Amino acid sequence: MPSKKKYNARFAPARIKKIMQTDEEVGKVSAAVPVIISKCLEMFLDSLLNKANYLTLQRNAKTLTVEHLKQVILSDNRYDFLKDLIVNIPDMEEEEDEAQPKKKRRIPGPANGASVSVTS
Repeated sequence: MPSKKKYNARFAPARIKKIMQTDEEVGKVSAAVPVIISKCLEMFLDSLLNKANYLTLQRNAKTLTVEHLKQVILSDNRYDFLKDLIVNIPDMEEEEDEAQPKKKRRIPGPANGASVSVTS
């Protein structure tokens, strides 16, 4: 008697099945379908995040931001279906702006004559 194989999925197949069945047009779902969708989701995120990480490293940034993700989505036509989600995200600043140090200005402080440095 063949044994059932346990799949190692990063995204819970039971949760995926539950999401799928919220659509009235979806009837019964085979046990393998949520596992396959889980793997597809994992591969999709791996691709998107690796490209965003590469862009982040190219710009010498320390933090991956939504602007980096927007740039990846706009640069690759495979992600065109995500363009509606990034409409309200501001564009990335130019590299020249990032490379220039921010200017400091002095603002008069309290009555004792102290001043405060502000980075703008």
